[in-house]
Amino acid sequence: MKKFFETTPSILEGIEQRDLPRLLNSLGAHRRSYARGEAVSHAGSRCIIGVLLSGRVQIVQEDLWGNRSVIGTAGAGELFGEAFACAGLSQMPVGVFCIEPAELLLLDGTRLSDLEPSPACQRLNENLLRILAGKAVALIQKNAFMSRRTTREKLLSYLSAQARQAGSPAFTIPFDRQQLADYLGVERSAMSAELGKLRREGILECRRSSFLLHQASEEM
Repeated sequence: MKKFFETTPSILEGIEQRDLPRLLNSLGAHRRSYARGEAVSHAGSRCIIGVLLSGRVQIVQEDLWGNRSVIGTAGAGELFGEAFACAGLSQMPVGVFCIEPAELLLLDGTRLSDLEPSPACQRLNENLLRILAGKAVALIQKNAFMSRRTTREKLLSYLSAQARQAGSPAFTIPFDRQQLADYLGVERSAMSAELGKLRREGILECRRSSFLLHQASEEM
């Protein structure tokens, strides 16, 4: 199945190679390339499961006035849309946009419930359950960041978590400044001002998406 991918994505781990063609055909799998900034899917479009073969996408929710809330990102080997497919939704409630040039394997999420029982289908469902559980944990963590009262507290909480995840005070985040502000639900100008204060206080250094924390805070 190298016409679809070279490295097995997490959603297909443990499925026998001989079973993949039939399974992928049942899910209407097809591969597509996207440019930076291009929309993969809009809110209201047909429900899909997107598997990132390369690049990175951002999952965004917009209100009627165009205010954006970044739900999360997905990079190579990761996927999006699986929760909506498992919930039986026929339409995507969010938009998905490429923040890097990307190669995707697209699956028809509306076909997920129609798969015939088989060992491959069982393993697919097990993989989906594990992926959904991991994303539930990430959502709980994001809610913890968002629950902080001030922009400074949200920043320190998020950056501290990233440092712990990287196992180092030096790390790179998957957002640019505007995307980070959207993710944390703060104004970009206010966030930039707080980053400036944190630099002057000697707590951190930052350049674009790279950070270095110099001292532990109460958030660490």
